Amino acid sequence: MGFKRILLLCCHLLVIKDVCVVAGSSPSVKRADSKKDHCNKTVDIYEDVSSPELTPENLGQPMTCWYRFRSFRGAPKDWILRVKFNKFKVGNLVNATHCEGGFMQIVDGNGKTDVSNRKEPGMYCGESEQPQTFMSETSFVKMLFHVENFTDQTYFSFDTRAEQQLVVYLRYGQHPELYPNRRGEVVQGSYCERIFKDCRLQTCYVQSPAYPGVYPRNLHCRYYLNTRLPFIKLYIENEEFNIDGQRCENIMTCPMRPISSGKENCPYDYIKIHDGKNELSPVIGIFCGMGKFPYSIIGTSQDLFVEFVTSPAGPLLNTGFHFNVGNWPGHVDTAGSRNGTCDWLLSSESLRASRDSEGIFLSVAHWYPPHTSCTYLMQGEEGEIVRLYFPSFRINRIESPIQPTDSDCGESLTLYDASWADDSKIIKTFCDTFSKAMEKYNFVSTGNSLFVKFESQTGSYSGSSLYYWAHYDFFNNTKLGEPVPGKKCDEVFASWKQSKGWMRSPLNTLIYKQQHTNEDVSCLYRFVSDKRLFSRVILTITCVNFKDNPYNSGPRINCIEDRVDKLVIWEPLPPGANSSHSPTPLSKAMHSGDVTCICKRQSFSTQIVSKSEHLNLQLIVDSTHSAQSYFKQPSPLFEATYEFVHGPLCGPAIIHPVTDGEIHYPYYEAIGYVEPPKSIRCIWEVKVSNDRDLWLHFDHIKFNSNACDDGIVDIFLKGRPNPFLSLCGQNVSLVKEIPILSSKELSPDGGEPSITIQFIGRSSPTRAAFKITWTELFHLPRNIDGSVKTSKLVEGGASNELEECEFTCPGELGVCIPARLVCNGVINCPNATDHKGSFYNDESPDVCVQVSTAKINWFYVGAATISVMLFLCGCCIFLCRKCYTDCSTRD
Repeated sequence: MGFKRILLLCCHLLVIKDVCVVAGSSPSVKRADSKKDHCNKTVDIYEDVSSPELTPENLGQPMTCWYRFRSFRGAPKDWILRVKFNKFKVGNLVNATHCEGGFMQIVDGNGKTDVSNRKEPGMYCGESEQPQTFMSETSFVKMLFHVENFTDQTYFSFDTRAEQQLVVYLRYGQHPELYPNRRGEVVQGSYCERIFKDCRLQTCYVQSPAYPGVYPRNLHCRYYLNTRLPFIKLYIENEEFNIDGQRCENIMTCPMRPISSGKENCPYDYIKIHDGKNELSPVIGIFCGMGKFPYSIIGTSQDLFVEFVTSPAGPLLNTGFHFNVGNWPGHVDTAGSRNGTCDWLLSSESLRASRDSEGIFLSVAHWYPPHTSCTYLMQGEEGEIVRLYFPSFRINRIESPIQPTDSDCGESLTLYDASWADDSKIIKTFCDTFSKAMEKYNFVSTGNSLFVKFESQTGSYSGSSLYYWAHYDFFNNTKLGEPVPGKKCDEVFASWKQSKGWMRSPLNTLIYKQQHTNEDVSCLYRFVSDKRLFSRVILTITCVNFKDNPYNSGPRINCIEDRVDKLVIWEPLPPGANSSHSPTPLSKAMHSGDVTCICKRQSFSTQIVSKSEHLNLQLIVDSTHSAQSYFKQPSPLFEATYEFVHGPLCGPAIIHPVTDGEIHYPYYEAIGYVEPPKSIRCIWEVKVSNDRDLWLHFDHIKFNSNACDDGIVDIFLKGRPNPFLSLCGQNVSLVKEIPILSSKELSPDGGEPSITIQFIGRSSPTRAAFKITWTELFHLPRNIDGSVKTSKLVEGGASNELEECEFTCPGELGVCIPARLVCNGVINCPNATDHKGSFYNDESPDVCVQVSTAKINWFYVGAATISVMLFLCGCCIFLCRKCYTDCSTRD
């Protein structure tokens, strides 16, 4: 038996020399020559070849036959041979690893061809019930059959024909002349090592050798795959796949093996796919079996490395594989930094550096192993918030799991309102089995971080079952005032936080992008103080940049009621009310008409001075166009400044109508408990009775310096933006020339008459001091001759006894004041000039004497005199009587 094995080995080594002997017989050469028509010969194409005829001489004897195929003389090298095995039964496959009793070898190529497997051709054995085809890679093919015991249970039959390579459609596809390297560039000196560069769909065909026929044995093929862009993708899904799909040790039990993965399931023939450039790269999977491949495979970069391994011995059954190479088309560059395969830090700084307004990241599109976790941390700067939304979101069943699971949630995507996976701050969780995708919904963080975590228990060969296209951006959510809990853009500006400052429409323009609501965008800004600190608020709207509403092109008639963008300013509390009163809502303020409304673009300033220590400003934007007009608009809708004024040193801010009154600065009652301010602004509103004139008088006035920038007193009349009179250290003498203010000047619009007095002290304001007094006057009517009547007459000449003139001021003005104000130590009448050119008024000595004389009542004087005389007479009579009594006693 050992001698036969040696002969077999020698015969195998002599295949290339076209020498073949039949072992076990001394006249072997003669016997071979006699059977040359059936064995050991060069076969022409289209020639049918069968196994040698069974004779008494070769029955039970070892036999080795070789055949060399020749297409036709002078055929070009780009022809291939198609060998069709009509029947085949040679040897037996034992333990699926080696052949026993016989084998067949196919040598594809020789020393002159570019590729060849002649060094280690491998072996086929077993039985094939269906016809099988071998399609060579070259135009030169040799086959060797060997059996150790030739019987009627050993037979084969085949025929051949030659075809031009590019005509084989299943191998080269359409228009092969356009893609000369569609099957890759063969590495010199190898049979099936190929390099594929810059692959695009339909430009790279990765195939098993001899495809679409049965593949050779004893192979170790290497394929280097490359695309220009990530992520490289093997388009295998729905392709016919047959690697070790059948391995027959017994023809009666040769079932088809389903497509399997893993080394334990594929011990013989398999393909191994690496995520990278060579065999040192991570292994994506090992595959074998038969059927339609269920999924494609996507790498994490531009390169994949594929190994195709076949066992040294096997059946003549399996036809290998074919797949395309391209890249996943949805790749986008993410503006961030990546740690590992899929953990990302997406910062607002990186987004600004990319000069994009929004960042993008996609669901995991490449393969990943079971128990994979991918994270995305969107990190903003202090004061920023994060918005995340999904323009596209699909939730599918897990189609290509690496490790199937029975869990209710094999893959999930969780959003956290935090910088890490804090379960107490989960915003939303999406699951592959029961969740509904939410497209174009804004998920907004409350802080400057939003964390997204993708988890998979199953793993995948071709990306996540949760397919999403995620957009994120950052918004400046800094509040210039104190934010109101539960409100998107409401703010409170408190005087104890900051006495003055700047404000504008929300920096966070995301509030203009309303979702699932038709309510207008509304932001309420409240200015609050305490009367013990300040009594007024000055709000100055410096600019307004509203856009025209494209859905409301009609004329703007009523700013408050029309659907237009607007700023509304109103007093939340009536003057004199305390904090215990309920605030006045905007609807009530609008009904009363005590509202300032701005709804047009303006570049000039509008100033509002509150009557109390509270003021409200509300921004209202029409929801029909808010997102279109203002979302991500850098310029503000409005800008304004505010200042809390009229501190304790100013005293009461509003003075109601009185016949006479006075203002003291500084307010004496506050001096003891108020820290001297560095600057001050006082605004007094002096209200006047209807139909009364008003005369102001500065009893005394002192400024810190002559510079008007250090201290100035302004007097304003209603309806006039500029002061009626301004006094400072430079022109303090003007206090002697203040004219009488008529009732028409005090109320030009017919409303409640009043004047406003303002003092601004910017340098050592406590060193300034003044006292302002005023008196309400009414003018007496005149007779026809021009003389002043003694009483104010109503129309028609009837006397109004309720307005009798108690005292007529000196001079020709004809104004009246109550008698109690005459000579009370305060000048209440304007100065008049006598015939000598001297000034005199109700406090002049002559006026006071006359008034005193005019007030003597002689009746009462006479009565008093008589009473005194009677008292004196009574005293005399009493004394006389007593003297008389005393004298009589002595006598």
